[in-house]
Amino acid sequence: MSMEFNYHLPVNLLFGVGKAELLGKETAKYGTKALLVTGQGSTKRTGLLDRALGLLTEAGVAARVFDKVTPNPITDTVTEGVAAAKAFGADVVVALGGGSIIDCAKAIAFAFFNEGDIFDYIYGRKTGERALPLIAVPTTCGTGSEGNCFAVLTDPTTGDKKSLRNMVSVPKASIIDPALMTTMPAPVAASVMFDALCHNMEAYLSRTIQPLVEMQALYGMRLLAEYIRPALRDHADLDAWSAVTLGSTLGGMCINTAGVAAPHGMEHPASGLKNIVHGRGLAALAPVIYRESVVYAPDKFGDISRILGGTGPADFTEQLNALLEDIGLKTTLSKEGITEADIDWMTENCLKVSAPAMAAHPKVFTKEEICELYYKAL
Repeated sequence: MSMEFNYHLPVNLLFGVGKAELLGKETAKYGTKALLVTGQGSTKRTGLLDRALGLLTEAGVAARVFDKVTPNPITDTVTEGVAAAKAFGADVVVALGGGSIIDCAKAIAFAFFNEGDIFDYIYGRKTGERALPLIAVPTTCGTGSEGNCFAVLTDPTTGDKKSLRNMVSVPKASIIDPALMTTMPAPVAASVMFDALCHNMEAYLSRTIQPLVEMQALYGMRLLAEYIRPALRDHADLDAWSAVTLGSTLGGMCINTAGVAAPHGMEHPASGLKNIVHGRGLAALAPVIYRESVVYAPDKFGDISRILGGTGPADFTEQLNALLEDIGLKTTLSKEGITEADIDWMTENCLKVSAPAMAAHPKVFTKEEICELYYKAL
């Protein structure tokens, strides 16, 4: 671990039960015409969308709803969102929903000023230095997108799933209200909570770890390990939901600096190709990848094992599998729709879109080893 590091994450985190009531006041600091980015599902069903619109109106902010975002957002939706923002004359963006919605909103805010194929910016062929201000209100405790600059997008023409990483896309303010998380159905909650745990684990294991991230990752893992099960058992337990929500936000902050490692690196081709649920893809891959990784970082895997309830590196994968069993998330790639015929493409795509993540992992896998891991995860 290097003791020379930079840490810059300019986001105002407003955390706590009831903080959602600050949406209008916070948004009004940055604009008077908001594009409110959301999806077709939970924010409408729970009444949160109407509540958010009311808060914006009370604060003197006019809003137009853009509700076309789907899980694993695609670049076409970003283009459509930018057109809606420009037609409305938006000067601020509000993201209301889960990680996919926040990611898409970041990309819309960025592409408002940066024209052309957004994958040119993702691959570094172009650079951008402006974005509309963004207010994020997460309703899932998984991606931690409220605490980082990442906007994960899929190019439907190639199947490439990769992050736009530009600090101008960091939310100006993220309003993190654990009470908003409790409406998630249990299978969705289990999936996103495991994603949050993976963010903390992968950052902690990353070759690019630095001291501030290490502290955040350790605390994030402890919160999630202790409180995932209680939160899933009782959706009224706001202490547990506050803990897993904070663990999720910390995970997002960790990967902003340290990045992700092999589980995310290998999952993105799977969900880019077949649009599978991200957390379930991670659940299929992480135990297989880590089984082949423990020997390369035994001290760190020992730390994580003890956080999960184990005794050391030897029982890390046992503890991870026990957690997945307990929360109903034990699965395989084949159960998620991946076939043997997909593996060659995913292997090539992993090396294309996830090279930094694969290089950050404690064990740098060869092309042949990546292919074999996919087979073992089927």
